[in-house]
Amino acid sequence: MNSFDDVIGQKQTVDHLRNAIRYGKISNAYLICGERRCGKQFIADIFAAALECEETEKDPEHNTDPCGRCHSCVQAATKNQPDIIYVTHTEKSNLISVDDIREQVNHTVAIKPYSSRYKIYIMNEAEKMNQAAQNALLKTIEEPPEYAVFLLLTSNVSALLPTILSRCVTLQMKPVSDGEVRGYLKKKNIQGSKADMCVAFARGNIGKAMFLATNERFDSIIEDSSALMDSIGSIDQTEIDNAVGSIKKYFDKTDKNVDDQNDADIDINDYLDIIAVWYRDALLYKASNDTNHLIFKNGERLNVVMKIADHASYEGIEQVLNAIDRTKTRIAANVNFELALELLFLTIRDNS
Repeated sequence: MNSFDDVIGQKQTVDHLRNAIRYGKISNAYLICGERRCGKQFIADIFAAALECEETEKDPEHNTDPCGRCHSCVQAATKNQPDIIYVTHTEKSNLISVDDIREQVNHTVAIKPYSSRYKIYIMNEAEKMNQAAQNALLKTIEEPPEYAVFLLLTSNVSALLPTILSRCVTLQMKPVSDGEVRGYLKKKNIQGSKADMCVAFARGNIGKAMFLATNERFDSIIEDSSALMDSIGSIDQTEIDNAVGSIKKYFDKTDKNVDDQNDADIDINDYLDIIAVWYRDALLYKASNDTNHLIFKNGERLNVVMKIADHASYEGIEQVLNAIDRTKTRIAANVNFELALELLFLTIRDNS
């Protein structure tokens, strides 16, 4: 079973949670913030298991990690601990609705824990709660039972109501060093240029680095984006529509025609991050004329970076990077997928 010792970096967060266990200062609500794949769920699972661990209950001063041996830990390891509840949305919706909160939280929280000290609710992607759902949750976390602990995990704090934020202890996941990311990949036998690329893309996110290193489609997505970046300055509206349609088929999870064989965990944000790297590289090269610190610094990929740098002004590159951020925001807000991408590609074309 994993323990806090398995967490790489995040010393401040780990120390806070360990001290909460050690001194019996458990808050009713925690908000763990950080980008996707940064380890929020990993830490939440360890904390929840430790809170329910029988050995921790006996001697919290010396045991702040789950023992991995007691009945509760065995259940937690397989996500079968009845007092650790994972709040999710229905398969038909990408949002956590008020009905989800009422059925999974409000209607069950008054029932005391079955076998443990605490009743723990873990909600990943808490930003997917709509306003009605957040208001429903707020009523519970304002006056929770003493045994209830809520762990809200989010990559977008701004999507949560200020009244919810004010009632949570906020723990921010931080980027770890490139050396720590590289060291972790080395332990997994991922080295050389593959590791270099993943470290550069991850920007301190170990989970993201590992995800990219083990994803068979990562390289092909880079090549597809390279071809688009190489030609986008001269494509017409029909070609933009075709490009948007191709990306929609691959990434839009609301599209029933999306190929089920695609890796469900690759999403449009990964693709947009790749486009952003092309333009960050172009900006760096344009400013320094140096390729040593580029991510795309070899072969045809370097040629694309140099072409972007040659054709785009500093202001144009900034406009593209800002447009990428706006596109992420629009897609997260369920703005029409095709329209959001079309506006982005028009901005890129006009600045190429």
